[in-house]
Amino acid sequence: MSRTTPTTVPPELPVPRLDHGAVGNGRILALISPTTAVEWLCMPRFDAPSIFGRLLDTERGGTLRVLWNGVEVRGQLSYLRNTNVLVTRFEDDGTAFEVIDFAPWIPQPIGHRAPAELIRLIRPVRGAPRLRIDLSPAPDYGRGRATVAVCDDGLVITTAGGGGDRYHVATNLPPDYVAAGRDFVLREPVFVSLRHGCRDHPTGMAQVQEALDLTVVAWRNWAKTCSLPSFAPDAVLRSALCLKLHLYADTGAVIAATTTSIPEAMGTPRTWDYRFCWLRDAAFVVEALRRLSHLREGERFLAFLRDVAEAGPLQPLYRLDGGRDLEEMILPELAGFGGNGWVRIGNAAATQRQHDLMGELMLCLETLICDPRIVHDDEAALFPLIKRLVEEAIALAPVPDTSIWEFRSLLRNYTFSRAMCAVAIERGATLARRLGHAELAASWQRTADAERDVVLARGYSSRLGYFTQALDGEHPDASLLLLPTVGLLSARDPRFLSTVDAYERLLAPDGLMRRYRNHDDFGDTASAFTICSFWWAEALALAGRLDDAVRVFHHVLSFANPVGLFSEDIDPQSGALLGNFPQAYTHVGLINAAMTIGDLLEARDGRVGAWAHRAPPPR
Repeated sequence: MSRTTPTTVPPELPVPRLDHGAVGNGRILALISPTTAVEWLCMPRFDAPSIFGRLLDTERGGTLRVLWNGVEVRGQLSYLRNTNVLVTRFEDDGTAFEVIDFAPWIPQPIGHRAPAELIRLIRPVRGAPRLRIDLSPAPDYGRGRATVAVCDDGLVITTAGGGGDRYHVATNLPPDYVAAGRDFVLREPVFVSLRHGCRDHPTGMAQVQEALDLTVVAWRNWAKTCSLPSFAPDAVLRSALCLKLHLYADTGAVIAATTTSIPEAMGTPRTWDYRFCWLRDAAFVVEALRRLSHLREGERFLAFLRDVAEAGPLQPLYRLDGGRDLEEMILPELAGFGGNGWVRIGNAAATQRQHDLMGELMLCLETLICDPRIVHDDEAALFPLIKRLVEEAIALAPVPDTSIWEFRSLLRNYTFSRAMCAVAIERGATLARRLGHAELAASWQRTADAERDVVLARGYSSRLGYFTQALDGEHPDASLLLLPTVGLLSARDPRFLSTVDAYERLLAPDGLMRRYRNHDDFGDTASAFTICSFWWAEALALAGRLDDAVRVFHHVLSFANPVGLFSEDIDPQSGALLGNFPQAYTHVGLINAAMTIGDLLEARDGRVGAWAHRAPPPR
């Protein structure tokens, strides 16, 4: 995303495994390693400083983990089915135990109660293993100090630096066992609960078990209401559950990813902080969830969008509370992911001009306004925002910008940006007609048609046989695989068909799609951008190449981590996951591709209508 000036980078480094699970509840998001180590946790919200950040520095980052016979061991990590509750199982020589991790998500008459709390429940399965709790907080990205003190009902963690936060640890172990890291024999269940701030009630095993039971029920009830495709439904459901973790409960903002500074490629400064709300990414997320029949998330995001729009000029991304200041800085104190360095907080992309933004927002507005399942108290009240976005699209369409890929120094009239401006104007005309502004709608439609003509005339190179990154350009760009999806032209158009063929050759020689291959602010790009591979699969399906679409989809799906999660990038040489993790955008691409492929497979194979997907194939 944001780009900064490169300096010296470390030599080639091995890639640590991103085999973690994610647990959360709309206020916190924790990454749990198969070793039980909490390797990433920010409290009391996603974009707060980390208290456990071992993912970015194994020595200084801090962690909360369970040790077996004094050492860290790897177990088998999995989700309780249809939930965001993790279970890690350990077994050796007839001894076995499991660690259950969850953030309470408690059903209420309206909505859910979601405290900033992580609960760990350790249960014996066989035998009596000797365990130890390693509680090593490192507040403020490891820059602050933490004091752990025993109190009447557990432990209190007091921090210096990063705002002086306080945390409470409840446990049914003797608190000094946890404070001192003493061994204990696990003969009956043990819990450790870390909560930001003070507790409003005492916490014992009964309360922990009740919170777990209710959280499981809540996630499974949410999963029941997902309208899943017939194609890859399990992967789609896991992606939907992952997306839900990235929606901030208090404001409706959607973060791009859980982490900061996992590099796009090792040994490079391509590291960014994704714990903020990109309006583009958020629009994609809420549309994917809407297609799965989750509408409340879109309504909440719409409220967030209106709030930030009324506060001033739109920018590409915001803090979770709508804050506009995202000053980017390097934290030299931390070693970085796998020793990569370049740990950043904040994101300078907030000050960029990204002209595709109006298109994604107008697409989002149109689907939310026109969905008959959603009742808007006053649709007309949304028209000022619609008019503003359309007028900005008209004014900015011919103006160079930084593109969807957020180049720092490469201002161009990018084809995707120009196309999305045309989309914004066209969808604005549709909404203007709906809201009774017929004359304005006709004017906007004429402008949209003219802009579309510009994109098709200057964005496609008949000499090269593909749509180019910039108007009158020469480089391929995977974002243009979305042109049929956003309605700019048919996927069966010869120009798009030749583009798909060319991009496979130029951007995906090994079956994984790059964003582009031209130099950017940092030189050559090496990693495959995972959502682009899902865009490719969807484009193949829309173009009528369904068998190829299925092949590409399953190839990309094979790179998911053991619990079905994706980061932003894949290293084509090793297959390792790179980039921030989990990446919401990638899971959006998976959902959309699977739904499109599923619909088209059913139509091709005559599997339509009630129960049709269960019918036997023709003889």
